[in-house]
Parts: sequence; C-alpha cells; structure tokens
Amino acid sequence: MTRILGIDLGEKRIGVAVADSDGAAVPLATLRRARDVAADAEAIVRLATQHDAAELVVGLPLEASGETGTQANVTLAWVESVSPLVRLPVTLRDERLSSHLAEQRLGPMKRGRSGGPPTASQRDAYRARVDREAAAIILQDELDARARQDAGR
Repeated sequence: MTRILGIDLGEKRIGVAVADSDGAAVPLATLRRARDVAADAEAIVRLATQHDAAELVVGLPLEASGETGTQANVTLAWVESVSPLVRLPVTLRDERLSSHLAEQRLGPMKRGRSGGPPTASQRDAYRARVDREAAAIILQDELDARARQDAGR
C-alpha cells in the first residue's frame, strides 16, 4: 500500500492531504507558500517523509471550459520546478470546483464576536481549512478515478 500526498496549490498557501492508495483522503496540513520553490519543496519533502508518501497528486486549476489558463500555467511551472527537488512521481488532477466543494463541506465561516464580521485570524484559519479540504477532494478524486480504472480491467 502506497501513501500519497494531495496538493492544492494557491498563491499564498498550499493545502495538503494524505491517503493510502486504497483508502480515503484526509486533510493534513496547510503550508505557507515560500518566496522560492526550493523552500516549498523542502516543506513538502518533510511531510512526505513524515507520512511515508511515495507520490504527489497536484490539483491543476483548469478553466471552466477545460482549457489551460493562467493559473494552470502557474501550477505547471511550479510542478516543473518542484519535481526535481521532491524526487517523487507527480500526477496532475483536474481540480475545478474543489475549493467550492470544500467550502460546502465546511459550511459558512464563523462569525466574529457578537455576531459581527469574522476577524482576520478567523478568515485566515477558515481559508487554511478550505485549502486542506480542497487537497483532500483533489486526492480523493484521483483515488476514485484509479479505482474505477482498476475495476474496468
């Protein structure tokens, strides 16, 4: 059984999930994006080592039409830079709507004190949870696709 890390790459954060190749994906961590790719890679290698992961599944943010847009190109460039440093196989997975689904799973953001707007720290904590949950959705989508493919053989 192989462990896999799921990655939801954002501009500010990296959501990470983990799963066994035949299990359910669970949210794991949210990493702050570093100024350089080497630091991102180092943080991912640390998590992969801690969880004995042998593969990465990275969400590819395609346009609604399925075309590769600006964000997908940013993600592809990041993967190209990180892959040699991480030294693990990387699979790309269409992640359209993963953040929206994550927000639906988590429910609305908690209100601030006395029912007012959420504080900055509450917003940051919620966004970090969404990123982890989105990574789990991306990873679970990949695992489900592999299971369907194996069942069709």
